[in-house]
Amino acid sequence: MRKEKLIELYRDTCSRMFGCTVEDASEKQLYKAVCTTVRELLSEKRRDWQKTVREKQKKQVYYMSMEFLVGTSLRNNLYNLGILDQTDAFLKSCGFSLEKLCAMEPDAGLGNGGLGRLASCYMDAATGLNLPVTGFSIRYEFGIFRQKIVDGWQMEFPDNWLEMGDVWLRPREDDAVEVHFGGKTREWMDNGQFKVSHIDYQSVTAVPHDMYISGYGGKAVNRLVLWSARMPQSFDMAAFSRGDYIRALEKNTMAETISKVLYPADDHESGKRLRLRQQYLLVSASLQSILNAHYKQYQTFSNLPQKVAIHINDTHPALCVPELMRLLVDQYGYGWDDAWALTQKTLSYTNHTVMSEALERWNVDLFRSELPRIFSIAEEINRRLMQDLMTVYGNDRAKLDYMAVIANGEIRMANLCLACCHKINGVSGLHTEILKTGIFRDYYELDHDRFLNVTNGIAYRRWLCQSNPKLTKLLKELIGTGFLKDAAELEKLLAFKGDAQVQQQLREIKRDNKIRLAKYIAEENGILVEPDSLFDVQIKRLHEYKRQLLNVLHILHLYLQIKDHPNAPFTPRTFLFAAKASAGYVRAKQIISLIVAVSDLVNADPATRDKLKVVFIEDYKVSLAEIIIPAADISEQISVAGKEASGTGNMKLMINGAVTLGTLDGANVEIHDQVGDENMFLFGMTADEVEALWRRGYAPREFLTPDLERVLSMLTSGVLGGKRFDDIVASLLYDRFGAADCYMTIADFNDYARAQRDVSAAFLDKARFTDMSLVNIAKAGIFSSDRAVKEYAKNIWYL
Repeated sequence: MRKEKLIELYRDTCSRMFGCTVEDASEKQLYKAVCTTVRELLSEKRRDWQKTVREKQKKQVYYMSMEFLVGTSLRNNLYNLGILDQTDAFLKSCGFSLEKLCAMEPDAGLGNGGLGRLASCYMDAATGLNLPVTGFSIRYEFGIFRQKIVDGWQMEFPDNWLEMGDVWLRPREDDAVEVHFGGKTREWMDNGQFKVSHIDYQSVTAVPHDMYISGYGGKAVNRLVLWSARMPQSFDMAAFSRGDYIRALEKNTMAETISKVLYPADDHESGKRLRLRQQYLLVSASLQSILNAHYKQYQTFSNLPQKVAIHINDTHPALCVPELMRLLVDQYGYGWDDAWALTQKTLSYTNHTVMSEALERWNVDLFRSELPRIFSIAEEINRRLMQDLMTVYGNDRAKLDYMAVIANGEIRMANLCLACCHKINGVSGLHTEILKTGIFRDYYELDHDRFLNVTNGIAYRRWLCQSNPKLTKLLKELIGTGFLKDAAELEKLLAFKGDAQVQQQLREIKRDNKIRLAKYIAEENGILVEPDSLFDVQIKRLHEYKRQLLNVLHILHLYLQIKDHPNAPFTPRTFLFAAKASAGYVRAKQIISLIVAVSDLVNADPATRDKLKVVFIEDYKVSLAEIIIPAADISEQISVAGKEASGTGNMKLMINGAVTLGTLDGANVEIHDQVGDENMFLFGMTADEVEALWRRGYAPREFLTPDLERVLSMLTSGVLGGKRFDDIVASLLYDRFGAADCYMTIADFNDYARAQRDVSAAFLDKARFTDMSLVNIAKAGIFSSDRAVKEYAKNIWYL
């Protein structure tokens, strides 16, 4: 777009919205005017794209996910539309700063961690590749939560992101649909045909809100459709007239609760019920919308699998299976067998975890009471599944129960997907092998062709080109601009390995990024960190299997070493943590509290504070990661082998030049395949060794050394600011809470400490460490989400 035309649009929007010129506008007014202009540009481009898709009758993909961790949109959209520099220059000429406007934008509160960020990366990539992909999720009014650390403990506060973030959303009230909860079903035969009706239900209206998704250099603009919930009749006039004002609004308030908060705590019955309602609202509203659009264009569903691919991102949207059957059978009159054939060919499923607690299971009574018709369909799916399995496995009850959709009073969401979907994929080579040989083995043995791997990928233009502009500028100078469209071009950087001048430029860029992060830490945490120290970064959702605990125990080990040998050589370290713990996950919150207590101890001690700093940065989110990741020297990816499905933070850190310290888990295996032993720091047991140790009988005390015992004693002695962490120590050493040390923190501690010593030695050799960093940047191209989406499009969605 010509600069003059763009400036005219910005001025017209500001005048139309606020009745003032750009120069007279406040920063908030100008922020809204710029965002609105960009949204309108995307809307216009979207109309042209929709017309192309419709006229060419292209097959369309619908990506169902409870999370889309979009982050902020203004800079990303400006960059993808190619108007970033023009907008920056115009705002400067008017006395404003694009940086300040971007800083005003809140992160869209639509996700928690890697699952949601991956979904957003795939939407960006699909759009840039000109693939028609629509995302579906919920418009959470308050997102996950805003994290504050109060007296060392995580507290959760509402994240009112819509106050400034709703500028990107376009509601479509006329396309609202009804979703039914509760009630009962009535079944009968009519002229030999089975009939069913759902009666006495509670109706909730789902309203779609469109967020337009841009892609780099493409013609497409795709949509992320976010559903909000409300009552069809939101106001009880009779109750209001009686003076019962609270009851007059009560029903609407209960309906709106469905789209209030992502992942409400489910350690109680009401929380479980709300989560189930959220999942069904997402699935039912989305599938109704998909089928309505398909029928409007084609007047039939016989071609549904040829024109529609519906992808289930983890088990949260698994209700797509029975809901699509309900719509085809009950609403459109298909027989069971024909509907099942269409459903199987249309649905595909990505598994993201081998953690048993994340493979969702619902209590039968709860499920039946909330979704009676869906329950009866699930029962029929299970009955037919058992008939088919008995022809293969006979009356092997243990195997049949393990594979069943309904067994032992539970409905298993993963098995629902396995029983139906035409393709099932894992998200790293190791993870997919574990699915095939472990938790999904029995289904894999039935049909090998349904299972495949698609290793995760990242939207590298956001995480490199936008987050690290200085590194991007250097890469353009060294290898040209081809990598902006094809991440594989990054490998050309290998030609500069050992080049002293390039090494110095890389170190200067890294130091500039560390200074930027150090400034943020000083402002937000009141802690001064040394940019020339080694920045050791672990930023990810707080979970025991990710082993932030291993990291913090090692920090205490280093602390004791410095205290014992104050004059010994020591590589200065800054350990950086950022993580949110689920509101009901007490152990994860205890680990955050431990990290904060260790930070207070280490940073205040005159003997250690110039050698060792520990910082917990609160309220981790995408925009914060964009500051932290370019500054990292070491990327901590230290989950126990066999538990992390893939990871994507490891890829984002890698492409910004951080060197991985990790186990052979998830996509670390593929990072190792790319860079080799000499360009990462490996430690710990392999997945096979972990499994063998469990089979032999893991006793943590066998691996407990005097050094580690001394560290653990600090957790129970009160030296950490008077705080004690007896529960954490008990979970590592005793089995009263189940298996002791479930994630083998103690077993891997010594080798982790060895690897950390290797890190310190390598960091002191500046030329060697910079070359390691360079190799990681050069070999990161394979982890582009462009590559991953192309694999989905070819092998799963059949585009």
